[in-house]
Amino acid sequence: MAAGAARGLCGLALLLSQLYGLSGRAGSLMTTKHSQPQSTFARSLTSTSTNTPYFKAAESTEIPSYVTKCPSNGLCSRLPPDCMTCNTNYSCVYGKPATFDCKVKPHVHCVDQNNHEQENFTVNMTCQFCWQLPTTDYVCTNSTNCMTVSCPRQRYNATCTVRDHIHCLGNRVFPKMLYCNWTGGYKWSTALALSITLGGFGADRFYLGQWREGLGKLFSFGGLGIWTLIDVLLIGVGYVGPADGSLYI
Repeated sequence: MAAGAARGLCGLALLLSQLYGLSGRAGSLMTTKHSQPQSTFARSLTSTSTNTPYFKAAESTEIPSYVTKCPSNGLCSRLPPDCMTCNTNYSCVYGKPATFDCKVKPHVHCVDQNNHEQENFTVNMTCQFCWQLPTTDYVCTNSTNCMTVSCPRQRYNATCTVRDHIHCLGNRVFPKMLYCNWTGGYKWSTALALSITLGGFGADRFYLGQWREGLGKLFSFGGLGIWTLIDVLLIGVGYVGPADGSLYI
């Protein structure tokens, strides 16, 4: 009787231990299932919080330099060439008037004859390239390193820029070979007057910066008058000029 009771108690204890083991595994599984989303969410929060914020680059508001040359709300047809972009008219005849389709550049505002703002318009100009313009329509750099009084007359490489109100085809800045035409401030009338009055003492040669010739005339009394007469003729026709090679004023 006692042995049977002992066996019953052992079986009951074994059953309870099995039930406890099953409940423990189920609890651990439930804990794992619930903890996985939490850890994933935590990681997502952590990764999101450590990302560097993104800022959109600010758009450039710098105004182009050509805008300063463009009058605001002026007539489009009278704008300087730097304020517009024109299509080349390949059918135009050289030297003849031609019409070109143009459009204002960004940040430029202009109007038509009726004071209505417009972007597309036409411009009338002569069909010719910028380097073919008259010399009065462009400005060139000057050179002081060449001789203006020489045979043949010297030339120099100049950089020329078309004036703002002139329209033409091609580049508005171009190179050009020009004759030496700079001046050192010497006056032809003064040199001629000195040659006629005081030429026998070399005053004309001294004035032009030709010291050796001036001393020669001074000590030879103008070559006994012959050198004086010759200098009057040479200065009168412009053959003898300043020693620095410049032109008379």
